Amino acid sequence: MREFFMKTLKTLALALFALIGVSTAANATTYLAVDDFVGISFWLISMGMLAATAFFFMEQANVGSQWRKSVNVAGLVTGIAFIHYMYMRGVWVDTGETPTVYRYIDWLITVPLQLVEFYLILAAIRKVPTTIFWRILIGSLVMLVGGYLGEAGFINAMLGFIIGIAGWIYILYEIFSGEAGKAAAKSGNKSLVTAFSTMRMIVTVGWAIYPLGYVFGYLTGGIDSASLNVIYNLADFVNKIAFGLVIWSCAVANSSKR
Repeated sequence: MREFFMKTLKTLALALFALIGVSTAANATTYLAVDDFVGISFWLISMGMLAATAFFFMEQANVGSQWRKSVNVAGLVTGIAFIHYMYMRGVWVDTGETPTVYRYIDWLITVPLQLVEFYLILAAIRKVPTTIFWRILIGSLVMLVGGYLGEAGFINAMLGFIIGIAGWIYILYEIFSGEAGKAAAKSGNKSLVTAFSTMRMIVTVGWAIYPLGYVFGYLTGGIDSASLNVIYNLADFVNKIAFGLVIWSCAVANSSKR
């Protein structure tokens, strides 16, 4: 009975994501041009996010119970990104404008969820203090709110950049040298340590694209909006989906040992 319920729930969830995507696409007033490579990138990445969401939600039944929350959160991240990418594609195709508001709404939800995954995978292996959860969460919000206020023009662009960078540096400190990093090193779980290290590299190297885009797109004006959108789209594709796949891989490795 429980297995039937879980399968039904997953089917309904996938149908909902598909319905939202189709409805959003149907409401578009302008068709995607064959030479609109920015719009094409929005479309391709939204479909990639949908596929990843289906994969993560289906795979959560194949991992140990203590890992299901982490895999489900990975699915939520890509699912929320899928919905927002459909809207962002519509904004770009219809107006040619950068969908800054939708992009930051997406990041304000998905980025904290991704960073909370550091706590969730540690908690799946050993007991860890909840202060790790709150410190990482607060750091992510500082980073995102600072960036949004600067890009949207509510505060000086340089000040917004400084606030965002401060939040990012704090996150890096926490996952490398802070309590979270120390807990991972002491876990004694090889697959966890590997996953944690890979996730840290994504947050360090992969996420470096965003402040660089901020600098060249808003502070110096060295990149046009079309190129910046393509760069952000590709970064989201790798950073969100690869991040989730690392967590899934760790979950599978630890579940098979049980």
